[in-house]
Amino acid sequence: MLTLLISIIISAATVTACTVYHVSSGGEIFGGIVGLLIPQFSIGYLVRKKIVAVQEELQETLANGQKQVNRKIQLFQTRPGGNIKQLQRQIEGDQKTIITHALAFTKRFEPFKKWNLLMGRQIDSMRLQFSYQLKDFATVDKLLASGGLFTGPIMMEPMMVAMKIARQYKNGDAAGAEKTFKRRVKWFRGNRGTLLYGLMSWIYMQQGEAEKARLLLAKAKEITGDKTLASNWELLSNCKDAQFSNIGLGDEWYGLYLEAPPAPKQQRMHGNAHGGRRF
Repeated sequence: MLTLLISIIISAATVTACTVYHVSSGGEIFGGIVGLLIPQFSIGYLVRKKIVAVQEELQETLANGQKQVNRKIQLFQTRPGGNIKQLQRQIEGDQKTIITHALAFTKRFEPFKKWNLLMGRQIDSMRLQFSYQLKDFATVDKLLASGGLFTGPIMMEPMMVAMKIARQYKNGDAAGAEKTFKRRVKWFRGNRGTLLYGLMSWIYMQQGEAEKARLLLAKAKEITGDKTLASNWELLSNCKDAQFSNIGLGDEWYGLYLEAPPAPKQQRMHGNAHGGRRF
């Protein structure tokens, strides 16, 4: 907002100066346009540079936290006899700490709102993702309901749309979830729509509408080329509804918290031929 205001002031000053010095009408128009555009590009460049620096710091914080979690999982997998439930609790605690810190970090983007009209929506988008990961669904629903021209999350990524659809379904609005799916999925070409097709077919299955799920998957497998969607279509086509599974969609699917992921497995340790202990 300030960028636009400063540009208008400079443009007006330029036009005034041209008038005082009896510059031609064409010169006044040119000076006004230049006075409007140069501040926009100059200030925009400097602001974007600062925003990118803060974004990189946030990404580094998240990456370092995830590396620590991954090391803990790898260590557990190579040491037999560990308590899987205890590990799961530790991982959940670690991830909650990481995301809570990231959510608080978003406050550092607030000062940029006065320079970038869309910054508010970008902040809401980040807070939606972090709040969803923390299972703070009250905040998620509030953010989703705050959509406006300069407010509310930006629905430009499949995961963001999937979160909205999942919340609509969990809040008892299956019709709204279907409407959102049909309106948004067309924007994601090729395999970018895989998660949305998998989610909507799962919702159909939960509602006992296997045929609708099968017809959707018939279309989805051709568009995305995804093996999980193709497998589910084949299962439903052969009346094996009970075997329908989105496990192949991986972390993105489980990140919607509609189903629990399988527990991590430990590697089996084998003894040698001289009577070593077998596990």
